[in-house]
Amino acid sequence: MLVLSSPSGAGKTTISRTLLETDDNLSMSVSVTTRSPRPSERDGTDYHFISREKYSEMVATNDLLEHAKVFDHFYGTPRADVERSLQAGRDVLFDIDWQGTQQLREAAADDLVTVFILPPSTPELERRLRARAQDSDETVRSRMAKAADEMSHWAEYDYIIVNRDLHESVRQTQAILAAERLRRHRLIGLDRFVRQLRETPDD
Repeated sequence: MLVLSSPSGAGKTTISRTLLETDDNLSMSVSVTTRSPRPSERDGTDYHFISREKYSEMVATNDLLEHAKVFDHFYGTPRADVERSLQAGRDVLFDIDWQGTQQLREAAADDLVTVFILPPSTPELERRLRARAQDSDETVRSRMAKAADEMSHWAEYDYIIVNRDLHESVRQTQAILAAERLRRHRLIGLDRFVRQLRETPDD
């Protein structure tokens, strides 16, 4: 499970989309949320948009791997979808905040890799938020106010990327994913493979 976190506007969603487009063995964890969809968002692709009643039910029945309240809305990761992907041998990408990351670490620390994306500067973060033209001035101010708190959790993550250049940030994230896939404990069947190599007679 690969987690990307960042304050809004730092670039994690764009990096996530690029990773998914270039890696066939990576699938996206689609979160549930109680907020309304933005004009460009599609239900089931960007989020599963659900009612607060349905969200409360999923929390009560332990159907969410992690869940949190962000900007007066609720978010969570459906457990069943993630488990199906992992059982099929696919890595799962998470676009979640530090609260969700803490919960995932408690649930599955041995199979979790976490990356925090930082903006190159505070003024650039605000510029990116305004350039999206998705939020009102009030929402942008709220996101900027929350960014300092979110960035204070950087030390809880395995890797840090400063997103000065999108292509370089994508390359760095791909390098992290490639290296983590080669960790010894993740190479299923390696013991058997090495035994076979050792038992093969010389030509």
